[in-house]
Amino acid sequence: MYNMLNEDMARAQMAARLGEAQQLREATQVARARRLSRKAERAAQQARLALARAL
Repeated sequence: MYNMLNEDMARAQMAARLGEAQQLREATQVARARRLSRKAERAAQQARLALARAL
């Protein structure tokens, strides 16, 4: 009985850790996407400025 309780607790802890790891991965992906988006916006702005200067 005690052993099963320990197994259940270990399983619950492992599931919680896996969930935390998944959340960290998702947060990292969101942060990366935001950085790339800002980078793309800056590049587009620079392209617009270059085009305006060329005209």
